[in-house]
Amino acid sequence: MPIRTAIVEDEPELRKMIVSLLQEDPDYNVVAEFAEGAPAVAAIPDLAADVALVDIGLPDMSGIDVIRALKARCPACSVLVFTTFGDEKTVTAALESGADGYLLKGTSREELKRDIRSLQDGGSPLSPMIARKLLDRLRAEPERRRSADTEAVLTAREQQVLEMIAKGFSYSETSKICGISATTVHTHLKSIYRKLEVHSKTEAVYEARRRSLIG
Repeated sequence: MPIRTAIVEDEPELRKMIVSLLQEDPDYNVVAEFAEGAPAVAAIPDLAADVALVDIGLPDMSGIDVIRALKARCPACSVLVFTTFGDEKTVTAALESGADGYLLKGTSREELKRDIRSLQDGGSPLSPMIARKLLDRLRAEPERRRSADTEAVLTAREQQVLEMIAKGFSYSETSKICGISATTVHTHLKSIYRKLEVHSKTEAVYEARRRSLIG
């Protein structure tokens, strides 16, 4: 069966080129074309489209919102972004909204047809530049996590309190060992929970050990 494709592109000449490219190939069937996002969101769910080719820079609404709406209303329709926007923020937003592939304009005609076919076959086509950005982001992620971890540095007293709790001492025993009141122990624990983004002493001990904040 031909791949039922909907085109959402505001540039008339480019939209006409894409429609002509696909219609001249029996493996593709353009079921609709749109210059704006809102009409596309309203119509595509009823068209049984296999693939929606969506630009990000539309005149009436963001292509990101179009992607999100289409994936919510017709999850079986694959969304392939075809745009000039290649910055990390836009790419990430599109993929997080449900885009199944991301191509930059300038892709050759044959590559575009190939990538639509790949999408229909279960692939996730990406322009080389987009793939590189995603790889760079993944490589930088461990460093980002380490930076987040260092932001949750405990004070010496908080570390001492948590060390006592980790060893199984009660709050009253901890207060005596540390020479502070039980109320102060609770105050330190609340601060520890907030810094480590946890909600119990068990979670606090686990997270602090994971981050090598206590032994």
